[in-house]
Amino acid sequence: MGGADARIVRNTALIIIAMVVLRLVAAAFTPITFDEAYYWMWSKSLAGGYYDHPPMVAYVIRAGTMIAGDTELGVRLVSILLALPMSYAVYRAAAILFGGTRVAATSAILLNATLMAAVGTLIVTPDAPLLVASSFVLFFLAKVLETGRGVWWLAVGAAVGAALLSKYTALFFGVAILIWLAAVPKLRRWFISPWPYLGGIVAFAIFSPVVLWNADHQWVSFLKQFGRARIEDFRPVFIAELIPTQFAFATPLVFILGAMGLHVLTWRRTGASASRILIETMFWTIVVYFVWHSLHARVEANWFAPVYPAFAVAAAVAAHIAQWKPRQQELVAFCLKWAAPAGIAMFAALIVQANTGWLSFYRRDATVRSVGVGWRALASEIEVVRVKTGATCILTPDYGTTGWLAFYLPRGTCVVQQGQRIRWVNMGEPDPKLLAGKLLYVDELRADGHPSLNEIFSQVTRVTELQRKRGPLVVETYGIDLLEGAKGEVLDRSSPPEVR
Repeated sequence: MGGADARIVRNTALIIIAMVVLRLVAAAFTPITFDEAYYWMWSKSLAGGYYDHPPMVAYVIRAGTMIAGDTELGVRLVSILLALPMSYAVYRAAAILFGGTRVAATSAILLNATLMAAVGTLIVTPDAPLLVASSFVLFFLAKVLETGRGVWWLAVGAAVGAALLSKYTALFFGVAILIWLAAVPKLRRWFISPWPYLGGIVAFAIFSPVVLWNADHQWVSFLKQFGRARIEDFRPVFIAELIPTQFAFATPLVFILGAMGLHVLTWRRTGASASRILIETMFWTIVVYFVWHSLHARVEANWFAPVYPAFAVAAAVAAHIAQWKPRQQELVAFCLKWAAPAGIAMFAALIVQANTGWLSFYRRDATVRSVGVGWRALASEIEVVRVKTGATCILTPDYGTTGWLAFYLPRGTCVVQQGQRIRWVNMGEPDPKLLAGKLLYVDELRADGHPSLNEIFSQVTRVTELQRKRGPLVVETYGIDLLEGAKGEVLDRSSPPEVR
């Protein structure tokens, strides 16, 4: 490696480390989201699967809390640090597929500049470990191409298995790999080699705990997630959201470079065919599915996480390999120069807004309900009410409120979701003695109250109403009801809709 290349590698590493440190700082003071609180509760009862997703997110959170405790930073620590091996995998994949330190470095930096990577590793959801695993799937496939050695298929299988432990979307990697092998003549020999099939066995072996868990629970997680692919109500309006949301999540300048890169890979056939087709299949296979999904339901922006490693490499191809006309070259140069600063600025602005509401002058925005700003203070007020009333347990109507209360109330406080018991099947049942006494019911204030509670308890008394606030903005008002005299079973143990 020459002096110039060594300098590029060093500067790239410093930039990425700085981005990771920025995320760690943000993680320490940003309240957790309701999904993170839910997955944190998973991490206290590790299992082979859960109602909503495979278990990797719970493992990641458990590892972080073992290091930094049950804090916001502890929940997010390992997820954020995984950006380092993710960056290495994308760097190496780009270097192998398209050659050159500059292309590799740009791929790694642009991926980290996106909100998908910055926020996606800070806010711990199944998409965070999926993004990391996806980077290694791309890297190991590049090694298969570079070396021609079958043993690398075992690494591919391991990466795909880790991706499957993160989210079921990873099943599309199998389709993408088949298309890649079929589309590149020199790679078709792998169809008659045992190595890809051995890699598939490795992937299935890693994924098998999820299969076994589903077999023990009426296949509920598979039914829940795979049922989304079925179109029952044709509503193509959601397709209009795809590009604007990805324009924001990729950040505008990275999005422009990525789109230009995909264009030259497809229409100008820039780069070797095997490399070019690998990036295309890893990107378009999943994108096509989500376009299909958007014909009947909303596609959340973070669901596109597994295509981002390939998208970042495509962006680097546009920046360093493709030939452009002068005006286009000026646009590429501008995007390349300002992509990382713009991404960092957008991330910082989002964190400031989520925590304070300053940038919208305290008006509501997309972050206000999902990020638990104000929950620490609200939980303290709820605890005062619980102690004063002598309630032995707190009931909630949804998993988000359950997670937030469990995280921000004193450790060991009994908090139970009254329904949807399948979500908590791995945690065991609460102590019946705690449900036999006085209970508090915590839910957002509703005009019609909770008539179903009167069917379960002989006495339902509104104790108080408490507010969750972000600065002067009232995010939600919660009604706190005291429940006494249970007439029968307190918890709704009806089967989930997927298995009825």
